[in-house]
Amino acid sequence: MPIHPNARITEAALRAGARAREAGRWLVRYGTDTYDVVVGLALLAAVGTVHDIPYVQTIGLLSCTFGPLAAHAIERLPDGAGPLLWLADRVAGWGRVYVVEALCRLGDGDPDVQRWLLRRAVDGDFLNGYFAGKVAEAAGLHEALTGSAADAETVDHAGRLVHVLTYCQGMGMTLARYPHAEEVLAAHLRHLEQLGPSPSRYYIAALLARNLGESGDEGSVAPIRRWQTYRDGYLALLDQEDWCETARSALVAEDREIVWLAETASDLGLRAFGGDPAPSSEE
Repeated sequence: MPIHPNARITEAALRAGARAREAGRWLVRYGTDTYDVVVGLALLAAVGTVHDIPYVQTIGLLSCTFGPLAAHAIERLPDGAGPLLWLADRVAGWGRVYVVEALCRLGDGDPDVQRWLLRRAVDGDFLNGYFAGKVAEAAGLHEALTGSAADAETVDHAGRLVHVLTYCQGMGMTLARYPHAEEVLAAHLRHLEQLGPSPSRYYIAALLARNLGESGDEGSVAPIRRWQTYRDGYLALLDQEDWCETARSALVAEDREIVWLAETASDLGLRAFGGDPAPSSEE
């Protein structure tokens, strides 16, 4: 049973009209077998109305199975952006991929979707690689980050999004293929300098310094020399005393990300953890 939109089911539902809608509603509300509910959701994805959104949202919470059809069903309805945002904040894994991709398609001209994509789309799941590039383009990341109105939440999320682009070859758009890569990296560095350190900023800056260098994923960032200026910028930030003190305090507090970094990033020679600074392009 296909869990994605299916042309044959859609055609049959459109021919049946109201009967297909009623059948879909009954199956989604009362079906006790996964296949039955998938059929009902597929019918509503074709002929459902705004009155079906609560049912679709509820079943969509079981997102690994029902997420693709739930996202499609809501996306095609008027004012579907709000219900999709509600769902995106409550699902994870593969289901979230389809919901975020639907939001990317609705993002143009919807300020609520734009704000969400710029601040909350990337949640740390490896599957973020399937949509990070789409988010960057749909949300106008380069424009948001180079503008004067970029807030701390946007800057921090941008760092995590760019980090995803450094390892997502085979999944989605990589940093090497992102047309605004240099512009975004330069703006991110400027904002970090202005905002100052936090444990999460230290962590992301270190990950970017690593992934933009020889240890990075060649398929996502090659040629490495393209990023040397930005890598040097992140390393310089990480070497500043206030950034080092922030990392040391976070290590004492057993911050999970900083502890992991201290245990695995010896190649960067981070001064916060007693290492010798990694060489820059000027050395």
